[in-house]
Amino acid sequence: MSQRLQGIEEFVAAVEAGSFALAAQRLHVTRSAVAKSIARLEARLDTRLFLRTTRSQSLTEEGHGYYERCRRALAELDAAEAHTNVARSTATGLVRLSMPAMLGRLKVGPLLLALARRHPALSLELAFSDRRVDLVEEGLDLAIRSGELADTSKLIARPVGVQWMVLCAAPAYLAERGHPRGIDALQSPQTPHEAVLYARDGQVSTWRFHDGEGRLVDVTLPSRLRCDSAEVLLEAAVGGMGLARLPAWLAADALAAGTLVRVFEEPRPFGFELNVIRSRSRYLPFKTRVVIDWLAEHLPPLLAAPQSP
Repeated sequence: MSQRLQGIEEFVAAVEAGSFALAAQRLHVTRSAVAKSIARLEARLDTRLFLRTTRSQSLTEEGHGYYERCRRALAELDAAEAHTNVARSTATGLVRLSMPAMLGRLKVGPLLLALARRHPALSLELAFSDRRVDLVEEGLDLAIRSGELADTSKLIARPVGVQWMVLCAAPAYLAERGHPRGIDALQSPQTPHEAVLYARDGQVSTWRFHDGEGRLVDVTLPSRLRCDSAEVLLEAAVGGMGLARLPAWLAADALAAGTLVRVFEEPRPFGFELNVIRSRSRYLPFKTRVVIDWLAEHLPPLLAAPQSP
């Protein structure tokens, strides 16, 4: 490597990751190696790029200007490499991906297995968990998230479908507790209802609906069961433990079999957008782009909008 390029990748990674330690994880080297590379770069430039304390680091004025120029230069180099990869038309290397557990096992996992068969040089490391992961800290390339993204300043997101929600119940439950015919009837004191609810880390998910005018309405019902497993909620609903707000793709088989029924027709379907996210960086490897494009093409049809009851 030309001496003029030595230390630049470590410097840019340290700026984008926010610390030498996280930059080391991203580059798969030690923190000491990153620190030494940046120290040699500062010595060669005869200028200080970072202001360091025991608790934080920040760029100097010279560091800010140098970072912007290095970032653009590396982007050009990455674009040239990506162009070469595209020309090869094959995905090579390892992609690490996290996804919601049930959605991953039933929908995303089979899709990615099909992709791997098409690209024999592509390796996949899949994590199935509803926990909200940190891509940089956990060394992940991609993650699939459902719902609103709270940290978009550090992420690049691409929509890969909508997780449409349906309100379901077992026929026996409705026969015993009454059959609400609309959103307002769910919380009627004359016909009280129970729910089985999704909850994670002590936070219970509120049910959301669109009313007849398209406005969002939140509904909260009493519940004897709260858990972070969509599969258990499905089983509980089939067993008559209460009303359930489930993804349409998850409830589809039970609805078709008649062990669950749609409670009422919603004025307008409500759903959570699914996004595949990656860290905001200068470079998208071809292997990662292949995975993103595959999911964007093939996952939405598997999450079709719910049909009227």
